[in-house]
Amino acid sequence: VQLQASGGGLVQAGGSLRLSCAASGLTFTRNNMGWFRQAPGKEREFVAGMTWAGDSAYNTVSVKGRFTISRDNAKNTVYLQMNSLKPGDTADYYCATRFDRTPNWDPEAYDYWGQGTQVTVSS
Repeated sequence: VQLQASGGGLVQAGGSLRLSCAASGLTFTRNNMGWFRQAPGKEREFVAGMTWAGDSAYNTVSVKGRFTISRDNAKNTVYLQMNSLKPGDTADYYCATRFDRTPNWDPEAYDYWGQGTQVTVSS
């Protein structure tokens, strides 16, 4: 299984970015997908997730209403559209997948991780 995340970069506060995560080596339509982030000195936290069935979940405290997760099963890709970015969103963003189809947004529950893509939001 390989997950390739991309789309990070430097953006001003209030701007937008779209992250992509291309998956290979798995039957993408059977897997739950998640986006997580880790800021320097902090623990990795859940950002958004989407089940194999297309149900989505968000870290309501941090990102709800600003971020949107989606998946394109034909392209084996999951996306994270990030709008109204804040300096507090600065982190390395990771996509991950788990073969257990039960919804679970705990990072410890995920089997495979991408390499991360860095997002920096300037004030």
